[in-house]
Amino acid sequence: MEQERAYWLAWSHIAGVGPVTLKRIREHFSSMEEAWNAPRQAFWEIDGLGEKSSSAIARERSRIQPEALLEKYLKKGFTFWTPADINYPSLLLEIPSPPPVLYYRGQPDLLANRQAAIGIVGTRNATAYGKKWTRNISRALTQHGFAIASGMAAGIDTEAHQTCLAAGGKTIAVLGTGIDVIYPRSNTNLYHRLCEQGLILSDYPPGTPPEGKNFPPRNRIIAGVSRAILVMEAARRSGALITSRYANEFGRDVYVLPGSLDSPQSLGCLHLVNQGAHLILGEKELLEMLGTIPQLDAKGQKSPPDLPPKLKQIWDSITPQPTPFDAIVQDCGLPPGEVSGALLELELQGLVTQLPGMQYQRL
Repeated sequence: MEQERAYWLAWSHIAGVGPVTLKRIREHFSSMEEAWNAPRQAFWEIDGLGEKSSSAIARERSRIQPEALLEKYLKKGFTFWTPADINYPSLLLEIPSPPPVLYYRGQPDLLANRQAAIGIVGTRNATAYGKKWTRNISRALTQHGFAIASGMAAGIDTEAHQTCLAAGGKTIAVLGTGIDVIYPRSNTNLYHRLCEQGLILSDYPPGTPPEGKNFPPRNRIIAGVSRAILVMEAARRSGALITSRYANEFGRDVYVLPGSLDSPQSLGCLHLVNQGAHLILGEKELLEMLGTIPQLDAKGQKSPPDLPPKLKQIWDSITPQPTPFDAIVQDCGLPPGEVSGALLELELQGLVTQLPGMQYQRL
């Protein structure tokens, strides 16, 4: 297997040969080593590779020594999978363009369950509504055992990752940069938390800077490792729509959060509804569509975990409807500073959310 890894790595360095072509090469030859040593005429039988491309491959191969290249990568401490590795994500092997080399940092076992990941994507310019529902949905999925996959971008991606981590869940970030490049810089703390508690993936070599052309292709990996894609908010030209197109191509279900026609961030989602995407009508409905039914109390609200008496008292003062801070203070009879600290703790536990105007609402 180690030798086959070396040849996958070497093939990934051949200019002009992308993941789709490499999959065709692997299907044509018995191994990537055999393909590496094959005469250039042998490639003419592969769709998309004519005499010109085959000659270019031959020139490129002459400058690379696969075993030496693998040794160099291992000495640098790069951790990566190739399709020859037993831990390579099985769902990615099914797509037309599996990465020949998939770099990773963090907890590689998060992709062990092929049915567990749900992709959540959306705009960088998320509204309060989009952020709120991203938190609600991410928390519900996490509490029911799903891993969350996203792209570590600002906005919806960040909300999904952070909520999942706060709820003690498993989250996967697919980067459009090298595995060691943090982008955006505002997500530095999130990046380090993902390295410790989650999983970071990239098919770009370490050190690759953030370039616009790198991000659309990485979206295929988000769709590839997920059993379904949720688009929470997206403008008509959002990159999240690229992820949804990959999801359709790969046979994944697509779900969208409905929004207002007056909101530019919702127009892409509404467009996807016209194309047959499923509507997200709440946590319970989504979980049912995914085949998981949440546990609710008799009033239809999520039952809170066991809380200390003071936190329980404040939680009881908040309704499922927006509740002003002053009304919470008045109802529970505690000092405002004490209530404010308790509300923050309840937010971190995923039991309440703060709304504009110093209002709070149960989740």
